[in-house]
Amino acid sequence: MAQVVFTPNLQRHVSCPPAVADAQSVRAALDLVFAANPQLRSYVVDEQGRLRKHVNVYVNDRMVNDRVSLSDAVAPNDEIFVFQALSGG
Repeated sequence: MAQVVFTPNLQRHVSCPPAVADAQSVRAALDLVFAANPQLRSYVVDEQGRLRKHVNVYVNDRMVNDRVSLSDAVAPNDEIFVFQALSGG
């Protein structure tokens, strides 16, 4: 199963411990995590289910290509890393 990990910055706003998901796409993996943790959904995706502009998702070392439907493929040993982009200086 793929492991879904969230940045500590995101964890400051909502509880989101690492999770595992038996899924073949980023969307399916995140939907499984959101089913167990509904409050997390609004921090990661907007009302249409697209990634929020300040959120990035990587599968292993590759940023997802499909930010709208999150159809990027996920293999059983992959790590999905979700984080909020930070700005400032």
